[in-house]
Amino acid sequence: MLFVGDAPNRLEKEATMTVATLGELGELVQGTLRGQANTPIRFALPLNETLPAECITLVDKVNAAPALTGSAAAAAIVPTGFPATDRPVIEVHQPHAAFERIIAYLRPHPLQLESGVAEQAYVHPTARLGRGCIIEAGVSIGAHCVLGDRVVLHSGVHVMASSSLGDDCEIFPGVVLYPETRVGSRVIIHGGAVLGAYGFGYKTINGRHERCAQLGWVEIGDDVEIGAGVTIDRGTYGATRIGQGSKLDNQVMIGHNCQIGQHNLICAQVGIAGSCSTGDYVVLAGQVGIKDHTHVGNRVMIAAQSGVMHNIPDGEVCSGAPAIPIKKHLQLVALQARLPDIRREIRDLEDLSANLQQQLAELKSQLIPAQPPSNDQRAA
Repeated sequence: MLFVGDAPNRLEKEATMTVATLGELGELVQGTLRGQANTPIRFALPLNETLPAECITLVDKVNAAPALTGSAAAAAIVPTGFPATDRPVIEVHQPHAAFERIIAYLRPHPLQLESGVAEQAYVHPTARLGRGCIIEAGVSIGAHCVLGDRVVLHSGVHVMASSSLGDDCEIFPGVVLYPETRVGSRVIIHGGAVLGAYGFGYKTINGRHERCAQLGWVEIGDDVEIGAGVTIDRGTYGATRIGQGSKLDNQVMIGHNCQIGQHNLICAQVGIAGSCSTGDYVVLAGQVGIKDHTHVGNRVMIAAQSGVMHNIPDGEVCSGAPAIPIKKHLQLVALQARLPDIRREIRDLEDLSANLQQQLAELKSQLIPAQPPSNDQRAA
């Protein structure tokens, strides 16, 4: 990223930047060029950044055309059919994909790490490493660990005894894999994640909380991505599993013995208590909480900050705390918003009822004739 105003850093970065013409970038993304093909382009930044000269930007919506006109951008990537503008543009069917490709082309690439084990890393003699692994300084790999081919362990990663990683995994700094953690292939684990810590399970014996058995492990399927600060507890006796292709956002908590299905999307700060399970293609939005021993079916979607207290069947879209079908929840929310008005209406009705009763009593007293005197009253 280029920070305008940071002169020494900027000059250093500019020296390593790739310079291209707009025509070259148009060919790169197979787009339609409108404007001068020889326009020089050195930077690629989004429209809301401070744009230096010779910068191409992204405009993915037609209604953002005025913002492009008022910017310093030299050119823009725009969707097909974008209206005429005073800047050169490259029209493409998929603007974001084209812009990503241009950024990768223009910005300096990070240093390519050479495969091998850094002198400052520790690898136990019984550990086995595949071909082309990169083990940076400060990494520790415990006894009987097995790493597949082309695994990258960044500084400060700790892979504890009897753990394994498949091919093409990348583990970022500060990650801890407790003993016997099993990670599939092409898995990405971001900084600070902890896999295999003890589950939060205790028995109260003679007034003391005694920890339950922690004899299981964590098992991660292929093509999973785990965000920064995620914690996944080991099973009591067996595995806590994360299914193939699932993606966990930052600061997600998965309790012991959970069985997460394939291709789940679990957003930030979701908390799943122990022994829960999910089907495939489940979406849990931010800060969802799931009660222990609960099952969430296939293709279920849970709205943000919902509290799941019972099993949810396949295909449901739920919201609220406790979570219920979203249509019913929206009805309840709408009704809740009307409660002050409903309360006033009830009070008005109560007042009206009291007035009507009083009027009725007065009418009754006027319509009922006076009782004739009794015989005793006549004799007197």
